[in-house]
Amino acid sequence: MANIKSAKKRILVNRTKAARNKSIKSAVKTSIKKVEAAVANKDKEAANSALLAAISTIDKAASKGVYHKNNSARKVSRLTKAVNSID
Repeated sequence: MANIKSAKKRILVNRTKAARNKSIKSAVKTSIKKVEAAVANKDKEAANSALLAAISTIDKAASKGVYHKNNSARKVSRLTKAVNSID
């Protein structure tokens, strides 16, 4: 355990930020799973609506620094490609 006051504060701040990041990452994963489930069921309308929600969630995560912008762009690209592959 840290003895210095600033080190103690860093531990608390890091815990808070880790919890926030975990929550945001979990929301992103959930939204991605919803899109993939709709694609698996070949439900174009549900996939499109889930895709819009997923893109919003992913972009918010990127803007907050949880994901790198290229990582979020890759996720969005893969989801969009999957949705567009539905006939």
